[in-house]
This record gives sequence, C-alpha cells and structure tokens, in this order.
Amino acid sequence: MESASDLELIAAINAGDDAAFEVLYVRYRDWVVGLARQFTGCDSLANDVLQETFLYFLRKFPGFDLSSQLKTFLYPAVKNYSMNAHRKLARFQSGSDGQDEIDRLVAPPSPLGASDDIAAMLSGLSEDHREILMLRYVDGLSMAEIAEATAIPLGTAKSRLHHAIVRVRQESETRGCSQF
Repeated sequence: MESASDLELIAAINAGDDAAFEVLYVRYRDWVVGLARQFTGCDSLANDVLQETFLYFLRKFPGFDLSSQLKTFLYPAVKNYSMNAHRKLARFQSGSDGQDEIDRLVAPPSPLGASDDIAAMLSGLSEDHREILMLRYVDGLSMAEIAEATAIPLGTAKSRLHHAIVRVRQESETRGCSQF
C-alpha cells in the first residue's frame, strides 16, 4: 500500500480503508511539521499544527476529491493553523515577564538547516517573498500549484517569485556570497 499513489490512497480512504489514511499521514507528516516549524518557529507548536492539519484532512472523508497535489491542498491548512497557533501564543504574553523566552520560541528558524548567511538573507525578505521561494525551491511546487495553495493569481505568484529572486541576488552580491 505504501507504493500506491495519493489518488489511490484517497479512493481507499473514501471506501473506508483506515490503513490508507495512515500511509498518507506517514508520507506527509514530516513535510507538514517542517512547514509548520517554518511558520511558528517552535517544535511543540509545529506538532500541534500537525495534529490539527490531519484532523482537518480526516474530516473531509468520505467524499473527498483531490483535484491537485496533496501538498497543494494541505499547504493553506498548515499555514492557517500555524498562524492561529502563533496568535494564541502571542495572546498569552504577560508584560515583559518571560518575554525573552516567548521571543525565542516564535523567532523564525533557519530554514532546513541553512547556513547563517542564507538564513540572514532569507530573514531579510518579506514573508510573501520567503513563502514563494520556499514553496518553489524547497517544496518543489509548480507556479500553478503555488498560486492555488496561496490563493493568489498565477501572475502574482510569478511576480513575487521574480522579485524575491532579484532581492536574493541583490542581497548575495552585497554580502559577497557567490552561492546565488
């Protein structure tokens, strides 16, 4: 069953096969946690987002019809649950007591173990530009899939990617990096 396609597994889940859901869970859990960690900057919040995302996905059955890649379907859920978790954490801030710990927990992490130079360069980008770069070059989504996942027009997605790349090149030139 592990070699079955996402569409085959979804058809099996719609038919009542619980083991097929477990295969999809195992297939995508690391991606969901990694993406949630990028949004939240916190492992425990990322694990909470993992649970919320797959509960949301499970509630779609029976009758779920996948019309794109599963990553494209899951991405908005992961992003929304991550932002909600981040907001809940911010609500529990109480003055300056423990503020340093909260700031450390919600600071954006270095993506995928990036070097300090790359992490600094990415942190200088807007959230929209960083998101587009990560979806395209880390998650490998096509431009159409990025547009669908982020609920923006295809032209806007292309424009953001272009501007992000221009910005990365400018940043890397000013820092003397030859990687970009």
